[in-house]
Amino acid sequence: MLAAQRRDLLMERLKTEGRIVAKDLAAELGVSEDSIRRDLRELADAGLCQRVYGGALPVSPATADYATRMAVSVAGKERIAKRAAALIRLGSTVILDGGTTALALAKALPVDLEATIVTHSPTVAAALVTHPKVEVFLIGGRLFKHSAVTCGAAAAEAAEGINADLFFLGVTGVHPETGLTTGDSDEAAMKRTLAKRAADTYVLASSEKIGAASPFTVLPLSDVAGVITDAAPDEPTVKELGKLGVSVLGVSPSWPAREAAASDA
Repeated sequence: MLAAQRRDLLMERLKTEGRIVAKDLAAELGVSEDSIRRDLRELADAGLCQRVYGGALPVSPATADYATRMAVSVAGKERIAKRAAALIRLGSTVILDGGTTALALAKALPVDLEATIVTHSPTVAAALVTHPKVEVFLIGGRLFKHSAVTCGAAAAEAAEGINADLFFLGVTGVHPETGLTTGDSDEAAMKRTLAKRAADTYVLASSEKIGAASPFTVLPLSDVAGVITDAAPDEPTVKELGKLGVSVLGVSPSWPAREAAASDA
């Protein structure tokens, strides 16, 4: 098999199986493990996979620029936003992450909601200007333009004074092996800081992020109260999350109402 054919096969396996184990594929194809690893390095350099120990995982489409992501999974993000908004109680203090799904959540909040919203996203804060009963606190710092959020030392220091009921976390990858990941180390650190300031953290994960991975770990799955997603209940990663005891709040129309309710337990 030519190298180009091998790389095509690798991409197909990532798509159908959601992972590549270099040792197993090398034995299957009768080539050296080094050859498979070299192929994976080339694919990773081209942004086509995320290398991990022993192999590779699908790369997250959510690493695209902010404007591009605004047009991805719009309907799914709106369903996620509606489900997340229902978790917010009267008078509660809520931290909203940045990104396009968090922006959809801000827009989904009832206009008459009485709550305190803390965010490090200027776009999320601006979306709440028309909510007269929502007190908005905007965390300042260096602007990370990919997600339109602030991060860095100043933002992290400001976050230390927050005590919230909920944190709605945005990530670019949700995978049973790598946990919750994102594409920037400073942003990952800021997300961890915010998660420590809330009693419960819920992940906002549209379907393109399920089963994908990015370079930097945010949190292990065991640290969150649940994952809100529009991925189907029979999606392999969703099923694996269930086996690991992760609460999955499904909002896809293919989730039976009974299952969706049970996933909240």
